[in-house]
Amino acid sequence: MDAFSEVLSGVRLKGAMFFSAEFSAPWRISTPHSRALALTLAPDAPHMVIYHFVVDGSALARLENGPDVELSPGDIVVFPHGDPHQLSGGSGISRVDSTEVFHKIATRDLSPMQAGGGGATTRFVCGYLTCDPLLCGPILESLPPMLKVNVRTDRSGHWLEQSILHLVEEAASNHAGSDAMLAKLSEALFVDTLRRYVTGLPEQTTGWLAGARDAVVGKSLALLHRRPSHPWTIAELAAAVGLSRSALVERFSRYLSDSPIAYLTGWRIRLAAQALTSTSKGVADIAAEVGYESEAAFNRAFKRVFGVPPAQYRRKNRHS
Repeated sequence: MDAFSEVLSGVRLKGAMFFSAEFSAPWRISTPHSRALALTLAPDAPHMVIYHFVVDGSALARLENGPDVELSPGDIVVFPHGDPHQLSGGSGISRVDSTEVFHKIATRDLSPMQAGGGGATTRFVCGYLTCDPLLCGPILESLPPMLKVNVRTDRSGHWLEQSILHLVEEAASNHAGSDAMLAKLSEALFVDTLRRYVTGLPEQTTGWLAGARDAVVGKSLALLHRRPSHPWTIAELAAAVGLSRSALVERFSRYLSDSPIAYLTGWRIRLAAQALTSTSKGVADIAAEVGYESEAAFNRAFKRVFGVPPAQYRRKNRHS
């Protein structure tokens, strides 16, 4: 059982590549918050993750007012929360024309944009992933504002890279079906990037992703996410993962700063909030679906988290 997969299986990930570049040093490009890009790329997206994949050459990435992070061929730099950032190459300042960049993005033109000062060349492609932050919350909230991994460390990474680059060329030539295939591969690349990031976390790391990697906590999370409406007890969950009740609570809390049942309550409320904003089901039906026998108990629990009753939350946040 894999907690990571259990969360992702319930999330509608939608990804795409949106920009391709061959810039010569020196060059610099600024990317606004993903909310600004979403207006063009995915207007209805509740949350957008941005990433850049360096194919050849080198670059620097930095958050606003943050330090430079060196990027090498095969590196993917991800901005999970969509923060504004810059990419650059070479010394000196040669800003890339943002008007031309956004024209290419708006017209879905994936042919490589060429710009810069004429020095060493850097090739990279940019992608995004949209998801519901309610359901992606456990993963997103465990991620820093910027992370970097390299995919050229094994055969699967090489395969992903070559497949994506081939499809970027196909899409730039308007070959039928290439956009749809590229969208699926961009999603796979994002998931692969997260897995690599989790594998490289230091042993002492805490949080949801580190907990998902732990054998006992990961199995517990997978069980809770697989059957969130089940009337779990600590005794039943402890028996399922092969620990005593006290040992399970201690180990789970070490990573997530919460007991398993408190975590489950929070996840049920997230599921309910998502259902309230995306379906027409009644509050009582949603309460039952996420494991509440009493609508009144559900209303109280929901209001503790969101500050308003479910019906009022639905009116304020309905998006479909």
